[in-house]
Amino acid sequence: MAHCIVPEAEEILDKEFPVLDKGFVRLVDYYGSDQRIVQSARVSYGEGTKTVSQDGALIDYLLRHQHTSPFEQVVFTFHLKMPIFVARQWVRHRMGRMNEVSGRYSVMRDEFYVPEDSCISAQSKNNKQGRESEPLPVEQAEEFRTSFIEGQKDAYESYSGMLDKGLAREIARINLPLSLYTEFYWQMDLHNLFHFLKLRLDSHAQYEIREYAKVILEMVRKVCPMAAASFENDMEKSVSFTGEEIEALRIVLDGGENPLSGKKLERFQEKIRTGVQL
Repeated sequence: MAHCIVPEAEEILDKEFPVLDKGFVRLVDYYGSDQRIVQSARVSYGEGTKTVSQDGALIDYLLRHQHTSPFEQVVFTFHLKMPIFVARQWVRHRMGRMNEVSGRYSVMRDEFYVPEDSCISAQSKNNKQGRESEPLPVEQAEEFRTSFIEGQKDAYESYSGMLDKGLAREIARINLPLSLYTEFYWQMDLHNLFHFLKLRLDSHAQYEIREYAKVILEMVRKVCPMAAASFENDMEKSVSFTGEEIEALRIVLDGGENPLSGKKLERFQEKIRTGVQL
């Protein structure tokens, strides 16, 4: 089986694509492509490829019916730079392999994330872990930005002073804030990467991690355009219903009254609204 070379992917290899104010995503390497997914699925047929339309239909069928093992044959390696608080959300996806810069061995750089005014919002009234969609007034946002910058400056000056006095790096780093930028290499197969993107492209995910997910999806599109298209149609822009919700849909479509009530009805209606927006 020949090594897969995708010209569109080769063009973006080792190039930094900026994210947030100081971060980036860089595609270091990839293994496999749409062709590898098809070859893996049709292994009993030798070479396995037929026509582009048939390959696309097969990939779409595999993803739609959750036959995911062929997607594990495609692997991506990224070099990422992001604030620590984003990286700590990132490592929740345990199927990835990560190697991160160490503050025990290296002096951390004076680089911190400061959100733009448009990203500074009040706590959401409906979502305990999120922010309101509307930003705060510019004057108030600037006040918070100034507070972020001053706090970061003080923390780094304290850190540098401790190092100058000979304190061990692993101890001096303790008071550095979550806004500090970190870097790591991250490797993940396409099956698990699609799961990551499904969660992190969702409107309920934190804005900062969504920005990284958007760039990664564009890189996946360069390597596996057919698989990326199937992902958008069958996973990212789809809505799942429980058996109870499916039954409620049948009743409503037949002209009956929705049997759901309370929280179940609210969740059902939210899914309907989400589906319409998508």
